[in-house]
Amino acid sequence: MQVLPNFITTEEEKSLIEEIDPYMRRLRYEQLHWDDAIHNYRETEKSKWNDRNIKILNRIQNRAFPKDMSKISLVHVLDLAPEGWIKPHVDSIKFCGEIIAGLSLLTDSVMRLRMLDNETLYKDFLLPRRSLYIMSGTARYDYNHEILKNEESFFEGQHIPKDRRISVICRCQPQRDT
Repeated sequence: MQVLPNFITTEEEKSLIEEIDPYMRRLRYEQLHWDDAIHNYRETEKSKWNDRNIKILNRIQNRAFPKDMSKISLVHVLDLAPEGWIKPHVDSIKFCGEIIAGLSLLTDSVMRLRMLDNETLYKDFLLPRRSLYIMSGTARYDYNHEILKNEESFFEGQHIPKDRRISVICRCQPQRDT
């Protein structure tokens, strides 16, 4: 698990939000996700981006994925309401491969990774606004990950208030059996 603070500038964040927001604001916040992992959210997958934002997405992919790795062309955009949260889960290997890279926009938040075989073992990661997180290997497959509820959102003893959070998530193709 890697967290890269200040991966984008405030101007780049503004550019992404200006492109994402008009569509997302037409959606209503959903209470329950199909797999019960996300609460109070809106989401979409986006394939077309303006030229400025394509450069940002390319920078994410160049940093997170080996050049020869096949990426999923659709970028997942997840909008959590201030009172929204993501329950512990491992992203399905049917839908994404060994690396997940997420850009955190609009607010700081805390991501918890909890070991699958021993839930008493966990580590919290501060995801500052405009940071990029990259999950791969053990962090990807052997740990649940979650975004903590506001009342549980503490990092190193300090409350990290979470407001509306948008994450822009790039993924690689899942491994196919041959």
